[in-house]
Amino acid sequence: MRPKKPGVVTVTLNAAIDQTLECPGFTAGAVNRVVAETRTPGGKGINVAAFLAGGPRPVTAAGFLGEDTVPLFETLFRERGIQDRCLRLPGTSRVNIKVVDRTSGAVTDLNLPGPRVPEEALEALMATLDALAEENGCFVLSGSVPAGVPTTLYATLTERLRARGAVVAVDTSGEPLRHAVAAKPDFVKPNAHELGELVARPLRNAGEVARAAKDLHAAGIGLVVVSLGAEGALFISDDGAWRALPPPVEVASTVGAGDALVAGVLAARLEGYDLETCARRSTAFAAAKLARVGPVPPAPERVAELMCAVRMHPLGQG
Repeated sequence: MRPKKPGVVTVTLNAAIDQTLECPGFTAGAVNRVVAETRTPGGKGINVAAFLAGGPRPVTAAGFLGEDTVPLFETLFRERGIQDRCLRLPGTSRVNIKVVDRTSGAVTDLNLPGPRVPEEALEALMATLDALAEENGCFVLSGSVPAGVPTTLYATLTERLRARGAVVAVDTSGEPLRHAVAAKPDFVKPNAHELGELVARPLRNAGEVARAAKDLHAAGIGLVVVSLGAEGALFISDDGAWRALPPPVEVASTVGAGDALVAGVLAARLEGYDLETCARRSTAFAAAKLARVGPVPPAPERVAELMCAVRMHPLGQG
């Protein structure tokens, strides 16, 4: 997974404002008091771009933003040195609200809808990505598909971009993932639940998850990574199969942890690291991110410290 062109482009169809509310003792149906609030620009591809920014490869963000919430994203792009090729749509990018109760450890999610994407905006996105493929060798297609966008779009983009010689990574779920997998991207990262939906059967333990991931790889996906939350992740490629388990860490926010894993995998693989090193590095990177709110890359020293504590287990051939 070493493209000839250096740049990385992330595509976010459904950008979001991630709003985190700290509310001790949160109770549904009652008056609750929020003790702290943070708002960060997000959406899976936006997060991946923010985690990769500042590395050895230029990073571009593409996709759609609601005009009313553009300034928050523009500030992020400017501060991180991310090239902004996002298209503007009338209205507001969706808001994802997380209510965090630190006394119980419970997190409640409220995800609002985003703006509808008109057909002419999809055509403009295609033209933008075609132009970006001239100078960029890796594309990351991440997140949910908003209203107005066919569930086959990631599959269409995968075929279109791979035909131009690009490496394509996909991180989505449901029907968009099912269609995208048929187009054979180079890298996919479902979680265990999303993988179970994809293979249309319950995956009751780590062994069943591993078998389903190996089947997905055998069907033509070069690198399959399955995130297991606090239980780490599985990594399957032609190089072998590994399970990586992170050490216990302090958690400030789980928002973007999966995106940090995607960014860590890409950063390692694009630089030519083998699968075991990639798994160790990306797992440490995602674990280190948990101590920060928003798409803020962890300190390299912290990642190096956690790498030593990641436990690696080879997966058998079954």
